[in-house]
Amino acid sequence: QVQLVESGGGLVQAGGSLRLSCTASGSIFSFNAMGWYRQAPGKQRDLVATITLGRRPNYVDSVKGRFTISRDYAKNTMYLQMNNLEPEDTAVYYCAVATGPTYDYWGQGTQVTVSS
Repeated sequence: QVQLVESGGGLVQAGGSLRLSCTASGSIFSFNAMGWYRQAPGKQRDLVATITLGRRPNYVDSVKGRFTISRDYAKNTMYLQMNNLEPEDTAVYYCAVATGPTYDYWGQGTQVTVSS
């Protein structure tokens, strides 16, 4: 069983930064991929960033150059560094793990609110 716990969300002003953390149970080396999704009110859940072992991270176009996804294998933790935040980034952010070809484990989410 895999359990994910997110932290690091909060309220910031536009232009500020946050770093989200997601700690996963089990071995990271057993995971096919890890990623971050977000869901804004009234909108669908969208992929933000993904990372796989031995590959460069992928980002949705709207966050390229501002967000950075990374992993600490020793701590079974992944991070999402978010810089130059914009009000449009306001959402609940979820970490997710794929043990197979799809994301099948999810955290409960952490709220990120960016004020103008």
